Amino acid sequence: MVHFFLDKEKETGYFNNITIGGYSMDAEKKEVLLRLRRIEGQIRGLQRMVEEGVPCPDVLTQVAAATAAMKKVGTVIVKTYMAECLDKTQRKAGANREDALKDFQKAVSRYIDWA
Repeated sequence: MVHFFLDKEKETGYFNNITIGGYSMDAEKKEVLLRLRRIEGQIRGLQRMVEEGVPCPDVLTQVAAATAAMKKVGTVIVKTYMAECLDKTQRKAGANREDALKDFQKAVSRYIDWA
């Protein structure tokens, strides 16, 4: 059975897990969600470590691991956004490439400032 879904936030629609443009959203979304769930577990582990009085070097090692994991999630999201952004400008007749690039540059800039 085929279902059509509308993602109002992204202003896109797709059938099951395939976008109207024809590429799968499923793989990237699953990867990001899996990584975020792992990070959530790491953060809970950090909370336990602090509650139990684990030595600072061990806690800081885990903080570094959680930070690296967040950076990797950001990288996956940036790559996906870049592909989506470029795909949109190529598909739309009269699409403003400069506006799309500015949006992408803003997103990347915010990510780099944090990372």
